[in-house]
Amino acid sequence: MRFLISVILLLVFWEVPGSGQVIVAHRGASFDAPENTIAAFELAWQQGSDGVEGDFYLTRDQQIVCIHDRGTSRTTGVQKWVEESTLAELRQLEYGSWKDKKWDGEKIPTFKDVFNSIPKNGLFVIELKSNAKIVPFLAAQLKSLDATKISLLIISFDKATVAACHEQIPEVRAHWLTSFRKNENTGRFQPSAKEIAEVVKDCGAAGVGMKGNRQVIDQLFIEQLKESGCNEFHVWTIDQLNDAAYFQSLGAFGITTNKPALIGTIRRKGK
Repeated sequence: MRFLISVILLLVFWEVPGSGQVIVAHRGASFDAPENTIAAFELAWQQGSDGVEGDFYLTRDQQIVCIHDRGTSRTTGVQKWVEESTLAELRQLEYGSWKDKKWDGEKIPTFKDVFNSIPKNGLFVIELKSNAKIVPFLAAQLKSLDATKISLLIISFDKATVAACHEQIPEVRAHWLTSFRKNENTGRFQPSAKEIAEVVKDCGAAGVGMKGNRQVIDQLFIEQLKESGCNEFHVWTIDQLNDAAYFQSLGAFGITTNKPALIGTIRRKGK
């Protein structure tokens, strides 16, 4: 009940920000620090991020851990399948020195570790990499934590996972994620704005997170998206100022970036 009341208060007081007003650090300040580590998240806040995005899998012993890949080889040098490993096994791996030796000693954080690192009024964007099976465990974790001082957004490429979040954690807004592919026969990019809006509606999402493809996303595309019923969108992963300014001008409420210190300057320029 405490969690329910807390998130309801967040939804009352956290209105969707204006265009480009939320800068979200993609896996933390991942250009400068090893992705999805506490060091990267802490650096993101130091660089002026409004929010951080982390990737989460469910382990074999039903713990939620922060890592992007299904396997650990790229970020630890040792291959273990995350969903087939226990938390204790994953915690034995060194998670930072692949980026630079100065990050030696970082460990794969749990969901709770990352949650507890979020400062007051920060936005925590939770990307679910496991399928819908992770949702009840996420719901249980959130109920055990104090969410009164931060904002939450769940994101996933998997429609069924978004739908499960809408059903089991309706107090937390969610975005369905999508990129675009070009149909070789028609020359058109898919999904269309109408198709995106249909998925958003069907899975109960509050909006969509789109890969920032300027070939696809223009003023007409956003108008079609809104006319079809999807009024909220963010873009990823934007590391150039001209791209950030472009998507800001189209009304993206959030811009996800590996370089929050750089991309955050668009807000100062806009004032």
